[in-house]
Amino acid sequence: MNILVTGGAGYIGSIVAEELIRQGDAVVVFDNLYYGHRAAVHPDATFVEGDLADRAAVKAVFDAHEIEAVMHFASYTLVGESMEQPFKYLGDNVTNGLNLLQEAVAHGVRRFILSSTANLFDDPERMPIDEEERIVPGSPYGESKNILERILHWLDRVYGFRYAALRYFNAAGASPTGERGEDHDPETHLIPRVLQVALGRREKIVIFGDDYPTRDGTCVRDYIHVTDLAQAHILALRALDEGSRTYNLGNGQGFTVKEVIETCREVTGHPIPAEVGPRRPGDPAVLVASSEKIRRELGWEPRYPDLRTIIGHAWEWHRTHPNGYGD
Repeated sequence: MNILVTGGAGYIGSIVAEELIRQGDAVVVFDNLYYGHRAAVHPDATFVEGDLADRAAVKAVFDAHEIEAVMHFASYTLVGESMEQPFKYLGDNVTNGLNLLQEAVAHGVRRFILSSTANLFDDPERMPIDEEERIVPGSPYGESKNILERILHWLDRVYGFRYAALRYFNAAGASPTGERGEDHDPETHLIPRVLQVALGRREKIVIFGDDYPTRDGTCVRDYIHVTDLAQAHILALRALDEGSRTYNLGNGQGFTVKEVIETCREVTGHPIPAEVGPRRPGDPAVLVASSEKIRRELGWEPRYPDLRTIIGHAWEWHRTHPNGYGD
């Protein structure tokens, strides 16, 4: 299958592209390199540098390549920034997604995978969080994904446009090949921030609160290996002929901040100094996904559910790429 991967030079998109190519698909990566890295693009992928805000550039990609499916990762993704710049998220994320969708429909493409988010569930009533949980977006970023999910619903109704919305929790780790990993600036994710301490790039890690109603007082989060996430995308793509679908993606188990730090100490052999700071506003005590639906319907099973393995793959990437992709 000939697949367009927007944001394919980014963390998750590049590893999904790697897995698609490994399984024999042809991949066209479309990325403006605002967040992504040219070095992250698989050498067997066709790379097109461009911006989804440029409708003519999006049309040109579809005109030049016989695209059969789209995986959409390109997005502004920082929750905190979205609270400071809501128009950037509610405007650009939605408008750029519409540009992509309009060209996909115009070119007869009817298979689409949306990279969605657990930020749809800011106030969950049940834990673990399944697909029936009420949607209460936690930020303009989460709201932008919610809007795109609703647009996809109507495109399915009107055009028979088959889609999967994949709402994932904390992606972590690196490709087992060691070729692709997490390189963000600024880095906001816990595991790479902790590993930066082990690399000497940070003095310490700050724990935002230790008085939550959890087993050790720190927040609990669900970490999913990025390669397992990639396999879920591919399984969902293959199943689209049977109809559109929505899945929550996680390990189904949670780890506290202190457990993550301690596992990083074990993996790296570094003491990793940590200190407790005040809570961050809006941090829920526990966020854990139920992935029973995708397990039941598509037979998805995480290959790397163990936190030590997830951190081990991340550490190998950061240890061998101390400056990330170096661009």
